[in-house]
This record gives sequence, structure tokens and C-alpha cells, in this order.
Amino acid sequence: MSVDTGPLRHTLQTQLRQHTEELAVLAAAGTEPGSAGEDPDTIGARTAAARQAIEEISAALSRLTAGSYGSCERCSGPIPAARLEILPHARFCVPCQARGR
Repeated sequence: MSVDTGPLRHTLQTQLRQHTEELAVLAAAGTEPGSAGEDPDTIGARTAAARQAIEEISAALSRLTAGSYGSCERCSGPIPAARLEILPHARFCVPCQARGR
């Protein structure tokens, strides 16, 4: 792959750390009703979103380690660098993403 993965790895690691910290705050808020100023449904939705982000980012970091990062999981073609800069955990190229999974 012709993309410099160093900055993307750093971005992914930063995002992983941020979402992990957010999840810890939300977990604490979930045990103390009203502590975050949000209702339980909102805390639940934010918790689910943080968990999904952690899963997607962890998978992208695994692909980096395995050497498959930047390749579309559907067609095996390259994912453009511009797409990875915008969405570093992207698993599909734009045409495959548009077709659905």
C-alpha cells in the first residue's frame, strides 16, 4: 500500500484512547443516575456508539499489524488514501461501501 500508515496508526490510537476514556465516563455515569445530566437512554446510546467505535478502531489496528490495512474487504482493491484520512477505520472502498455489505 502506498499510504504512509504512521500518521493513520497514530490517529487510530488516539481515537481508541478517546473512545475508551469516554466509555469509562459513561460507565460511571450509568451507575450514578443523573450524574452526567443525561437520561439513561442517552447514556445507553452513547455507550453503544463508543463500544462500536472501539471495535472498529481495534479491527483497523489489527489490519495494520496484519498488513491488510488499506485493502477493501470486499474486492481487495486499495482504499484511497483520502478515504482513510477521513475514515481511518474504513473497511471498504467507496464503490463497495455504496453497494452495501
